[in-house]
Amino acid sequence: MSNDRPSPPAPLTPCIQICRLDARGYCIGCRRTGEEIGRWSALDDAERWRLMRDVLPLRTPAEQP
Repeated sequence: MSNDRPSPPAPLTPCIQICRLDARGYCIGCRRTGEEIGRWSALDDAERWRLMRDVLPLRTPAEQP
């Protein structure tokens, strides 16, 4: 019996169609940087999952004036 687990489906994108960068350079919708948004289609699934699981949740929204 194999212990192989099926891979999770590839993450499409964290984009929620609210696309504007805050003062820190994070999108107010998905919390990615402009560079991360631009590179998204070139990232492999493991890196996309790492960003969505480990990086983006730590980026809190900027304080609004």
